[in-house]
Amino acid sequence: MIADKKEFYGGFALLVGFFAVLAIMFSPVFEGKNALNYLDSLYNTISKGSAYYIPKLKKDVADFKAEPVSITITMKDPQQAEKTALLFVKSGASADVSGSGIKISGDFNKILENCLEDSDNMFNNKGGIVSDKYGYPEREVLFNWWSAIKVMDKEFGKQGKFKEMKLLGSVSKKGVECSYNYYKIIPQKITEKLGIVVFSLVFYVVYTMWYGFAILFMFEGWGLKLSH
Repeated sequence: MIADKKEFYGGFALLVGFFAVLAIMFSPVFEGKNALNYLDSLYNTISKGSAYYIPKLKKDVADFKAEPVSITITMKDPQQAEKTALLFVKSGASADVSGSGIKISGDFNKILENCLEDSDNMFNNKGGIVSDKYGYPEREVLFNWWSAIKVMDKEFGKQGKFKEMKLLGSVSKKGVECSYNYYKIIPQKITEKLGIVVFSLVFYVVYTMWYGFAILFMFEGWGLKLSH
């Protein structure tokens, strides 16, 4: 038996409305995307404008006093090793490939400068420059940079080069990874989409409460009460 029909059906109406809005949100009515994909894209374009760390990284690399690199890294397979070796050759270093291994000798700063140059072009959506430079897809270039740095970091750890490890970590996370993730995204200022941003945040709070009150009214109308 329903104890309070007005409250129960009021909650039911709210629940129906909630799922009706949910159906609209999952429909491609927002510039050909559903609401989640649209907002994800929107927040990516806004966040890209505040994630450009490369100029500072370039300064950090320029100020860093490092000894020449002499290191051997092992890649996933010989094909990746051959492609990754090109990154170091273009950095002015020697890179001798043997199977999946690469024996690298060269200037640490110049290697990172070249890495950041590629990352900078990718961040600014100039992937053609990167692919032309190495002769294979630009995303793969950045993935190989990321993979090589990851292995170099472990090798430097064995050599006790902790300052180099710290700089490598910054270049990888704030340079290579950011550029890879934001590639082909057009940055926007939050002021250009302030209305949509504010609406989406307010709507998120209201929509969450909407569902909660719908369930609350239905259960109370049904006669269920919470008590201590």
